[in-house]
Amino acid sequence: MKILYFAWVRQRIGLAEEEVSPPAEVRDVAGLVAWLATRGPGHATAFADPRQVRAAVNQDFAPPDAPVAPGDEVAFFPPVTGG
Repeated sequence: MKILYFAWVRQRIGLAEEEVSPPAEVRDVAGLVAWLATRGPGHATAFADPRQVRAAVNQDFAPPDAPVAPGDEVAFFPPVTGG
């Protein structure tokens, strides 16, 4: 699974992207966020409040209950505001 990080999420994690192999019990975006938060202090900081992070799975906006699978591309970024 390819994970992409943008804006302050990237800054906190210290990576723009990474390849990961989450355990089988990770089946949705929320589970992926919870698992990623355990990967180190930068990840824990970035995902400390999952409500502050948005996701896209295979370039489509995805809610926390959206399924994820091996081979997917998942991007994480802060909420976008207009103005």
